[in-house]
Amino acid sequence: MAKTILHMITPLKHMSPFDVNMAADAGYDVLATYEAVTPEEVRGLVQDAIFSRSPNDAVKTGIFFAGKNAIAALDMMKSAEEAFVPPFVVNLFADPAGSFTTAAGMVASTEALLKTKFDTTLKGKRVVIYGGTGVVAFSSAVIAALEGASVVITGYDGTKRVTAIAADMKARFGVDVEPADGSSAEANLAAADGAEIIFSAGPAGVQILNEEQIKSVAGLLVAADVNAVPPPGIAGVDVMANGEPIPGSAKGLALGALAIGNVKYQAQHLLFKKMIATDTALSLDFRHAFEEARAFIKG
Repeated sequence: MAKTILHMITPLKHMSPFDVNMAADAGYDVLATYEAVTPEEVRGLVQDAIFSRSPNDAVKTGIFFAGKNAIAALDMMKSAEEAFVPPFVVNLFADPAGSFTTAAGMVASTEALLKTKFDTTLKGKRVVIYGGTGVVAFSSAVIAALEGASVVITGYDGTKRVTAIAADMKARFGVDVEPADGSSAEANLAAADGAEIIFSAGPAGVQILNEEQIKSVAGLLVAADVNAVPPPGIAGVDVMANGEPIPGSAKGLALGALAIGNVKYQAQHLLFKKMIATDTALSLDFRHAFEEARAFIKG
């Protein structure tokens, strides 16, 4: 029987040990890593992988796209798909810096809290995302928008970059996302006005909303923070929080980094396992991670 092989590609100097461990624990027989890969090199690497095995063994081969940039990973995966020569096709999975599965875990956990605690859904909710230029923010914004939420992404350096990112989301996924200024404490508070859900995906160890600010968000239902390094990105959101009340908030509930991280871990593990088990080639990104995160939470 053909061995399962995963080729792991990153534009960075090193492949993430986290991702290598995850792939190994999922059960791949062989792991091969490729560092400092340029977009132009993807086609050649993919065709080396597809033509070295028979079409019958193609789904025993997978290609994983890492890095720290959501758009770059999606573009690499698109280049890989364009390099296929059917029936020579293989499995693809993008999860740069674990951001796609982290975003999936955050949104799915939030969705579950909305259902169990407030008997509602993401549809129509105002979702404000801090750290809007980052990879977790990109993925969570698109997922929430696809679920019918009204999404705002903030830029720590103003609106120029997040405006371009919102335009890219529209072009790729057909979703409307609003850019907002997040360049000061005052701007961050202004962006939070009317928020029912807040996602904090900013830099580790940086508090974006303090205790007084979070108290002032009157309609807040859920605040989720992926930052595990003190201080929390949102005051009152402990790393272990999984639906506990936010101190001083009228009804807001907290989701912390470790609770989100557990769902993220499971989603990534399940996607690797799905590639190993499939009989037809798969192309997996944050939308599929969201499906797995949802399924894990529902049990």
